[in-house]
Order: sequence, then structure tokens, then C-alpha cells
Amino acid sequence: MSESHITDKAIAESLKQLMKIKPLSKISINDIAENCGLNRQTFYYHFKDKYELVNWIYYTEAVSGKADCSNYNSWSGEMYKTLVYLMENKSFYINALSTPGQNAFDGYFFENTFELIMGIINDISTNIDIDASDKKFIADFYANAFVGITVQWVKSGMEISPKILVDKLNKIVEGSMLGAIKRYAPI
Repeated sequence: MSESHITDKAIAESLKQLMKIKPLSKISINDIAENCGLNRQTFYYHFKDKYELVNWIYYTEAVSGKADCSNYNSWSGEMYKTLVYLMENKSFYINALSTPGQNAFDGYFFENTFELIMGIINDISTNIDIDASDKKFIADFYANAFVGITVQWVKSGMEISPKILVDKLNKIVEGSMLGAIKRYAPI
């Protein structure tokens, strides 16, 4: 592991520790740097701001290295793994999703989810003639639904299990995404 990556992980761990005792909105770059024995400038050498750091944590821990999520047949398994990860890091993500801001985590979470859903739509529409703007509209709809349900689940304390939530989502998505794509395809 490179020295730069070790520093990234130390900075990330510092933020995770601080978010156990303080809201993200009250944590300064100075707090993060001091907590891991670095200076502010070192932080800025690695990350633009604390929001980019939160996004990096999610990407490196939950997204990077996952199986291909853009396959319709595997989306529910990958969604389950993501929900389990969020639950294992419950206080961190409740805090991250409760902090509004220009570069806040919820925006990144939406972008990441949109890309995954767009991949699924591309996968299931391979032999269907559908306009790119319609694909984008369908992906936007599902991304908003998935993110909205997930954020609500996180903010309400993750009371139902990831398996139950995925089963509920699967009952809605099963066939509906393909049906939407077919309805947008020219006759």
C-alpha cells in the first residue's frame, strides 16, 4: 500500500472517530487533521473538503471492488451488501446523511446509484430500441426511489433488516423496469 493511500486511510479513520461524537457539520478540517496527527495542509493535499472525504470513504468501502452491479440479475444481491455495509457503519451514515451542504453525501450517493441503475437499464435494454433521454428518465426515476427509500431507512434508524428491505424493493422492481423500458420503446 502506498504512503499516500495509508495517509488517506488515516484521515478517513480520523473522521469516522470524530463522527461518533460530533455531527459532521461541527467537524472542522483542523479537527480531522489534529485527530490523526497531521496538519491542515496535508489534509488538503489528499482531499478537497470533508464531504469529498465522506464520499471517498463510501466509494472505497462500499463501491470499489464490488461485483458488476450493472447486471439486472445481480442488483438485489449488491443492494443487500450495500445495506449491510450501511448498517455496519450506522452512526457514520446517519450523521453523513443528516448533514446538508453543497457537496454533501446524499448528492454523491444519488450520482453513484444513478450510474448503477443506468448500467442495469443498459443491460436489460440491449435488444430494445429506446431513446437515450428516455433511458436517463427511467434511471432518474429509479435512482430517486432507491436513494429516497435508503435515506429514509438510514435516518429512521435502520429498523428493518437489509434482507426485508431488499425483498420489498425486489417486489416493486421485478418486471417493472423492463416494462417501463418496453413502454418507452417505439412500436
